[in-house]
Amino acid sequence: MDSKTKPRVVVIGGGTGMPVLLRGLKKLPVDLSAIVTVADDGGSSGRLRTEMAIPAPGDIRNVVAALSDAEPMLLDLFQHRFSNGNGLSGHSMGNLLLAAMASMTGDFYKGIKEISRVLNVRGNIYPIANHSMNLHAEMEDGTIVTGESSIPKQGKRIKRVFVSPTPVQPLPEAVEAIHSADLIVIAPGSLYTSILPNIIIPEIGHALKETKAKVTYICNVMTQEGETSGYSAGDHIQALVDHIGRDVVQSVIVHNRPIDQQVRKKYAEENAEPVIYDIDRIKSMGVQVIEEDIIDHDKVMLRHDTAKLARLLHSML
Repeated sequence: MDSKTKPRVVVIGGGTGMPVLLRGLKKLPVDLSAIVTVADDGGSSGRLRTEMAIPAPGDIRNVVAALSDAEPMLLDLFQHRFSNGNGLSGHSMGNLLLAAMASMTGDFYKGIKEISRVLNVRGNIYPIANHSMNLHAEMEDGTIVTGESSIPKQGKRIKRVFVSPTPVQPLPEAVEAIHSADLIVIAPGSLYTSILPNIIIPEIGHALKETKAKVTYICNVMTQEGETSGYSAGDHIQALVDHIGRDVVQSVIVHNRPIDQQVRKKYAEENAEPVIYDIDRIKSMGVQVIEEDIIDHDKVMLRHDTAKLARLLHSML
């Protein structure tokens, strides 16, 4: 099949949910693109961002690793994190490589393209923007919190998130990918700090409204303390609607099996609980509900099942 006839799938997100999804999709006969957040400001990513004035590389690094067909040893090296106790402490090798490539090519996105070539990446990886951006949250009580890593630590309900400096210039290739897609998938992940930072950029929001592609959202299975405590699936979708308007998301994919007691206990330690699927409310919002068993039952921590999701999304094309 040449790329003209392959369906175009675009995944938008960041954090831990996105690589899981991409590992399955890269095996399908699709033309795959990932649009990735760069608003991270914690750890290695945050330090490189500040010291080298580049967008945060951490989420990009995980997406490169997920889409790469390189030797396992090379990927282990790419994902290696130096232990504490020296100047490199806490840095991840892949972040350093991305920073180096950005400074060699003089451009973060060019650097990503070069690394993708070297590591044999399937598909296109687009940072949401080619420059650094800061994420801010306005809480229900009116206080403003700055920094992706600080937002969940407040223990307050979030009213909305926004980015600075404005206007954020989204990467033109990312906007184009949305316009020409057949299917757009909003990945599971931290709602306010991984998912929304991408889609609140006005041009990205407009592109999502204008695209002919179907847009589906893979809802989180568990709530996240400091971000979505007590949120139902409908609350997740309402947050998307509040930030980018109605009629953007056509369908939502939810997990339809009960969560094992042991797993629930483990998550309760982090004050996380299963997301309740208020299906009638979602339907009343004009969003189609797709219910499937989409969890990898072999894992102690809940992870979406790569293969199951890939099959489900492929059937939607």
